[in-house]
Amino acid sequence: MAAVLACGPDAVLSHRSAGALWGLLPDQPGSIDVTAPNRRGRALEGIAAHRSGALLPQEQVLVKGIPCTNIPRTLLDMAGHAPIAALASAVSEAEVLRLLDAVAAREVLDRNRGRRGAGRLRSLLADLYPQTRRTRSTIERRFLAMCRRNALPIPEVNVSIRVAGRKLEPDFLWRDERLIVETDGRQYHDTGSAFERDRRRDQQLQVAGWRVVRCTWRQVVDEPVELSHTVRALLAS
Repeated sequence: MAAVLACGPDAVLSHRSAGALWGLLPDQPGSIDVTAPNRRGRALEGIAAHRSGALLPQEQVLVKGIPCTNIPRTLLDMAGHAPIAALASAVSEAEVLRLLDAVAAREVLDRNRGRRGAGRLRSLLADLYPQTRRTRSTIERRFLAMCRRNALPIPEVNVSIRVAGRKLEPDFLWRDERLIVETDGRQYHDTGSAFERDRRRDQQLQVAGWRVVRCTWRQVVDEPVELSHTVRALLAS
């Protein structure tokens, strides 16, 4: 806390020091990592000061009363400095402690494309959650994360199936239960042509013996528990 206060208003613990505070890494002696927006001035002894004007409010939290970067931002900061083995250990520990939100981590990566270490972290997350390699949008990643959080069977993602001589790629598919879930974001589905195309496609799938269910962004983001109950009931039936 002293190191954070010494770096001025809006400063937060970050990088490896934040990882230690979260319990992802062992606490080690040495300089304390602190990030502050647009910090200038002389270096303070015992503090590794980092300057960042891109630290968003949602990337800052209190941990044990100390302002600190959240888990996704902490891992991204570490990815540019820590050895790959230490980064992999931190990612694994975050998942074990149920602190890792893969969707939030990918959103941080999307906002920081080209940043040092981002590729390493993206690769580690893809190895941890291989299904996300095939997702094509944020709503799909959120739906997949919802399935994991609520212990639903993990579906196949954006795989090709043949229906009436055509190749279709449903968003999520449970093959044995013959269930398909489509996630409808407004950007791609809220037009007249998309409405017609989606209904025609659903009809073809149902004729071929698939049950098709569509869910909205609001359901995935604001009503995940209720949506999970619905999907679980459909799988059971």
